[in-house]
Amino acid sequence: QVQLVESGGGLVQAGASLRLSCAASGGTFSNYAMGWFRQAPGKEREFVAGISTPGSTITNYTDSVKGRFTISRDNAKNTLYLQMNSLKPEDTAVYYCRTGVPYYWGQGTQVTVSS
Repeated sequence: QVQLVESGGGLVQAGASLRLSCAASGGTFSNYAMGWFRQAPGKEREFVAGISTPGSTITNYTDSVKGRFTISRDNAKNTLYLQMNSLKPEDTAVYYCRTGVPYYWGQGTQVTVSS
């Protein structure tokens, strides 16, 4: 069973940057495609970005973050990253990382962007 722990969230002003990390343990990290999701207050959890397994590294993003967010992974460190630039107030949410099937979720990290 895989355990995921997110970190790197915080309170920033609009236009700032943050880098989220997701540390994995208990499984073979490199076997999994990975993704970032977020959930804003009163809204459903939504997909933000995904990255395939190594060997064919493909990334995809929801339209609202394209050009601002970058997902990456370091398999030697068993860590997934989300670089978030030009943050907007509408990016405020709890951010979660998740494995591909079978699905494992982290506990989330809060990102708050003030205007």
